[in-house]
Amino acid sequence: MGEAATKAADPPRGRRLGRTGRPRTVPVERLLRKAVVVAYWLAVAPLAARLPANLAYRVACWWGDWGFRSRAGKRSEIVRNMRQVLGDELGPEEAERLARDAFRFLSCDVIDMMRLRGRARSLEKLVEIRGREHLDAALAGGKGAILCSAHFGSHVSAFSLLHASGLPLTAIARTYWNYTPGLSSAERRFWDLVYARRMLRHRQRPNIEPWPGRVQVAAQAAAALRANEVVTICSDAPPLDADRARTIEVSLLGRQARLLPGVVTLARLTGAPVLMAFVYRSADYRHQVLEISPPVPMQGETATAFGRCVAAIDAAIRTSPAHWYFWFNTDDLASLGLLPAAPSAGTAAVSPQPSVDEPAALLEDRR
Repeated sequence: MGEAATKAADPPRGRRLGRTGRPRTVPVERLLRKAVVVAYWLAVAPLAARLPANLAYRVACWWGDWGFRSRAGKRSEIVRNMRQVLGDELGPEEAERLARDAFRFLSCDVIDMMRLRGRARSLEKLVEIRGREHLDAALAGGKGAILCSAHFGSHVSAFSLLHASGLPLTAIARTYWNYTPGLSSAERRFWDLVYARRMLRHRQRPNIEPWPGRVQVAAQAAAALRANEVVTICSDAPPLDADRARTIEVSLLGRQARLLPGVVTLARLTGAPVLMAFVYRSADYRHQVLEISPPVPMQGETATAFGRCVAAIDAAIRTSPAHWYFWFNTDDLASLGLLPAAPSAGTAAVSPQPSVDEPAALLEDRR
């Protein structure tokens, strides 16, 4: 009986089970998708970004539409994830429309990064910054400022624009390709070339990477804030297994999610104010608005203060669901506690996996 059940549960030939028990794509499919990613980042997007903005972002939308049509499995996963989490708020037709926009937005995000060339003027004229006065007032206090956001919209390029405008800015963020086991040296060099190089040109310091065991993270962030700089952090990141004991339970999208309240810890350690920041893409796909809030009160228990930040993230996602990256990855939603975890396919230890917000996942399913 046990042997029969095991055989029945085996994946089809040419397929492998992922860490949540779902089949992984066959190697040939993954190679083709890698080739598509390389073509977009090295050729299509750089050339399109030099076109007038209306044409550049039209190319990105065409590319996103192609991905939406050709990747039926990923499209279905996004629609299913949205409807499971958002429930009755979302009908099937609306979920399909949002899934298409999610593909388009991610393709447009790559164009945004390409338009950061030089002093980022070609992107700057497409992005309106609302609430800059709140950030300037916070920095006038001399203790720096923390911009709290989510993996939402073209946040990486939006933060780059703030730095290009004269604000010294550093991000607390993981550069996954330097740590993922099994990634080839060629892949690491590729992402350093097409992604990290462009991003770090518009940062005051290298990323502060919060991997488990890196005790200097708080010290590095505090040093930047003491220099009256801006530090950014995305507080919706799924916790790694080693960090799960430090998470707290907060309400997100009608569920109880588990998130790390690092933004509150850092604010209380340094006295730096926390402001929320979200970037929204307009209906024409090329214009965007970066909204920066007044400082968020940090009084009360840690869970209470952090809950205010998460409530702003919740409101942003509900306002424009297609901007949130984590619809692409059921594993991340399960890790956050928004979906039930799928049965494990085995007991082997799992290495940290790249989050969907990282560049490879913009156009490629790494699972």
